[in-house]
Amino acid sequence: MSTAKLTLGPILFHWDADRKRDFYARIADEAPIDTVYLGEVVCSKRSPFFDRHYPEVIERLERAGKQVVLSTLAEVVLPRERRAITELCAQTDYPVEVNNAAGLSAASGRPHRIGPMMNVYNERSMAYLARAGAAHFTLPAELPRGAAEGLARTAADLGAATEVQVFGRASLAVSARCYHARAHRRTKDDCQFVCGEDPDGMPLRTLDGQAMLAINGIQTLSHSYVNLIAELDEMRAMGIDHYRLMPHGVDMVAVATIFADRAAGRTDAAQAAERIEALDIGAPFSNGFWHGIAGHRYWPARLHAAST
Repeated sequence: MSTAKLTLGPILFHWDADRKRDFYARIADEAPIDTVYLGEVVCSKRSPFFDRHYPEVIERLERAGKQVVLSTLAEVVLPRERRAITELCAQTDYPVEVNNAAGLSAASGRPHRIGPMMNVYNERSMAYLARAGAAHFTLPAELPRGAAEGLARTAADLGAATEVQVFGRASLAVSARCYHARAHRRTKDDCQFVCGEDPDGMPLRTLDGQAMLAINGIQTLSHSYVNLIAELDEMRAMGIDHYRLMPHGVDMVAVATIFADRAAGRTDAAQAAERIEALDIGAPFSNGFWHGIAGHRYWPARLHAAST
């Protein structure tokens, strides 16, 4: 599995600037990551808190040999947000990952990437986007393996790369409204950045107290953490060789090391699963979407081995 690429998705949560800087410094110095996605994806109101630090972060990541990709917003509702995406695509020399259709016209005609929030579910959509310059597709987290296999085959025919999220909470929806603010009896315009109080998302529970989802500003996430470490061999056989880890408050260097060892064949699926299950994640794992069952369910690696 020598050509496998391990990627780190953009930070989805409202971490303060010092925490983000420390996080990326450690990723640069210690994590076996090939590509790092940077940028505010969830809420444009958060951008001013960290925008001035990107040159420093990019320089450090590149000095460590990491490729940098800039990610755009997933929800674009304001003229200033459209202008920001247009300016980003026009001015940057870095690859851009488009996460909203508002970015397509700005990126059209130059190579770019399509993010998981663009919801590319079928081969015709993929081919249409590729004709406009898309050269890399990160598939939506809820796609089952049969659909992922068909899209990976189409991507290969188009000369494009395919990426799948293999760790972290799955993004399920974004909204024009901010439930995080509403839950604290605030409006979206006067949210006072309450989402910063929940650095891995605010738990959303059922009436009987069972954790069900996580809320991050306007975004709804799974409560469980996607964990596809036992499925890497299967993905590789399909032609999928970019594996995305989503940043969380856990030890992401440890997570990246475990996935890198598995991707390079230094551990088998069962060993890798044991190592990642031993980490203090604080939430259950899931791989149900990939296996075509309820998304929150988890089919352990030992059962994979028993079924093959």
